Amino acid sequence: MRRNGWPGTGPRLKAWPAAWLLMVVPLLGGTGFLGAQTGTAEREAAPEMRLTVEEAVGLALKNNLSLQAGALTLDTKRRANDLVWNQFLPDISLRGTLARQNTATTQSIPNYLTMPPTVTEVELPRWALQGNISASLTLSPALAAGIQTIKADYQAGLVTYEKARLQTERDVRKAYNDMLLLVENIALLRASYEAAERQVSMAQANYRAGLAPELTLLQAQVARDNMKPGINQAENGLILSQARFAMTLGLPYETRFELVSTPVETGFIPLDLAELIREAVRNKPDIRELQRQLVALEKNRQARSLQTRTPTLNFSWNITPVFSADPFKDTWFKKDNWADRGTFSITLGISLNGLFPFTKEGQAVKDIDNQIKMMAGSINQMIQGTELEIYNTLLTLAQVQSTVEAQAETVRIAEQSYRLTEEAYQAGLQDFLQVQNAELELHKARLEIIRQQNSYRNSLIDLEYITGLPFGTLSMWEGGN
Repeated sequence: MRRNGWPGTGPRLKAWPAAWLLMVVPLLGGTGFLGAQTGTAEREAAPEMRLTVEEAVGLALKNNLSLQAGALTLDTKRRANDLVWNQFLPDISLRGTLARQNTATTQSIPNYLTMPPTVTEVELPRWALQGNISASLTLSPALAAGIQTIKADYQAGLVTYEKARLQTERDVRKAYNDMLLLVENIALLRASYEAAERQVSMAQANYRAGLAPELTLLQAQVARDNMKPGINQAENGLILSQARFAMTLGLPYETRFELVSTPVETGFIPLDLAELIREAVRNKPDIRELQRQLVALEKNRQARSLQTRTPTLNFSWNITPVFSADPFKDTWFKKDNWADRGTFSITLGISLNGLFPFTKEGQAVKDIDNQIKMMAGSINQMIQGTELEIYNTLLTLAQVQSTVEAQAETVRIAEQSYRLTEEAYQAGLQDFLQVQNAELELHKARLEIIRQQNSYRNSLIDLEYITGLPFGTLSMWEGGN
């Protein structure tokens, strides 16, 4: 059942003449569709996929390449957040060194058992073997701030990914609506071609009966034939739109879609400007993303300040076994051949550079302060821009409502005028030009309502994104079966 439905639309809608196609196609992105015949054969061979808007959203959220890249970035931040405790693990390393001196060295060994005492020169092993096991842990107040920075960065990543997901859903819904408009326009063009065929038949009958000159018949035939390029151009435009849509959904570009057109349930919804602005300030994804980034910057500033201006406590322990004999001649398992030169140390230190604002460490903190001020300014600027955006959207919706209400009466009058003119032409009382003019005015009126319907629906989808409302809260889109 229709509730507050759109007037002046229905299955009796016809397409506009070829002259008006030149105005309509650019509005629908048709200028980029020229020469889109490439891949037509592949598309015709591909099976047609029946797709509702909700199914399209589901495919996009699952297969969109940009979202997949965003998910990988979020996974990196999630792992850093889950394992943030690993900052308290000591740095453990294991090393072994086998070295050979370039020149031989000797050691003098005195012999006091002889008289007089003698000195014997003994050549020391040129090869040396040394191992090392070390562990080091540095503790600082900056560690706790660093943990908060990682957590804040993860929260910002969550908001950024959610923003990308909502943007994808918004764009898919609007693209789906635009393609439905293209499909309906093509249907109207074909209906207009059928009407032109009927007018040619009437012109032939009137010409044979002597009620119309041959010029009228030729004009009707030319008007009919001039519609064929426009229909082909519109069909090519739909092909390219579906190819782009398929790529967005992660499907092969040659996928053909059967879009599900449902009755428009959206009436003219009363909207409160102040309430929408309050919702947008709290929930708009773009604003929430900047706010989270500001929190992450503040946490980073705190960590950097503590890192450069507070002392650190380092615990270090290592074992350094040294083989004092020849590693190639003497046994490795004799205790007397080994000596441990390891140490355990506790070091308390502080970087003096961080205490002075003119050093690079001090300036790094000042740089973050400026970034925080710039981010706060960006948030305020975005809030102001959002208020203006919502105000402009409401003005657009009000204009659409006024246009549709006025255009409904225009369509009714144009339908009656066209019907009477065609009947008069068939009776030989009007010339063909009058029929063309009446049809042109009728299709202008119908086209305007169709365009306004699409504009109203897409504007509501934009409002849902801006205010953070679930899609369908305002647009009330329901996929058909």
